[in-house]
Amino acid sequence: MTRINAFVTDTHPLLFHASGGARLGKRARAIFDAAEDGRAIIYVPSVVIWEVGLLARAVRVNLHRPVRAFFADLFSNSAFQPHPLDAAQAFDAEELRFTRDTFDALVTAAARDLELPLITRDEAIGDSGAVKTIW
Repeated sequence: MTRINAFVTDTHPLLFHASGGARLGKRARAIFDAAEDGRAIIYVPSVVIWEVGLLARAVRVNLHRPVRAFFADLFSNSAFQPHPLDAAQAFDAEELRFTRDTFDALVTAAARDLELPLITRDEAIGDSGAVKTIW
């Protein structure tokens, strides 16, 4: 039986992957490639969907389609799974004191909720020790 590895993604790695992956770290790129080949699962926290929407609205990223269509395309590949935000994650995020960034705290809380490594290059998250990070 083949073991499928699972991870959680932060916003920037997902966007880097969507734009071709050149800006991803070597290990992060290998994970996204494995997901595309059906050898890994990447969970996308709901807050990442929200942050991507805010970035697109502010014209800081160009998805070349509406946010809903971008994520419909992404989630058509079963290797990418949305992870809903719940009250436990919100409480966990509020208790994390390593950052004032709401998105970083909620993404970290999602990784903790799933007990999975987080794909991120965010040094504050990595240095916090709150979750294992991969870049």
